[in-house]
Amino acid sequence: MTVIVAFVSQKGGVGKSTLARALAREATFGGVNVKIADLDTQQGTSVDWHRLRLSRGIEPTISVEAFSSSSHALAASEGFDLLIIDGPARTSQATLEIASAANLIVQPSGTSRDDLVPAVREFHALINESIPHERLVFSLNRVGTAAEESSARRYLEKAGYHVLEGFLRDRPAYRQAQNGGKAITETYYSKLNKQSNALIQSLIDRIPTYG
Repeated sequence: MTVIVAFVSQKGGVGKSTLARALAREATFGGVNVKIADLDTQQGTSVDWHRLRLSRGIEPTISVEAFSSSSHALAASEGFDLLIIDGPARTSQATLEIASAANLIVQPSGTSRDDLVPAVREFHALINESIPHERLVFSLNRVGTAAEESSARRYLEKAGYHVLEGFLRDRPAYRQAQNGGKAITETYYSKLNKQSNALIQSLIDRIPTYG
């Protein structure tokens, strides 16, 4: 049975596709048969990243495909161990459809109040639609300082949600890696790779098949 991990967000630019790609890379590297379903038909960032990765011959090869709806993505999941849904960049009816099908829903957020408040509202809305609380998890991305991370973590935990261990710092090397078709776990800097790997491992530990 295919396990489904969905990445959703209430705004663009918070690192949804970044995490989806990194999870896909690490799971594929570990021998898991993975597919990324890119549902952001306007941006298509994961599909573009996949093409760049293929053109540069970067291993491991990761299966990525664009879909117009979650139902189409789910229909194409047969034969894969893990389906990673890279959801639309804004909240929509599709967000609920994705969340209803997923075993785990991950919402990345920055550390500012402008990021955190709408993100919590998004998960509250899913709970109001009967999405189980235990399926919802936050990831802190684009963090500037440890103090910012600690404050944001306290806010999200006080709101009643689990936050992945570790966090993703705002570093140019992460952007450079992705610009070259790599994941955030494939930078040229071992310290940054160690930090991003810790975050992704925390995510893997929450997935039912792997946890």
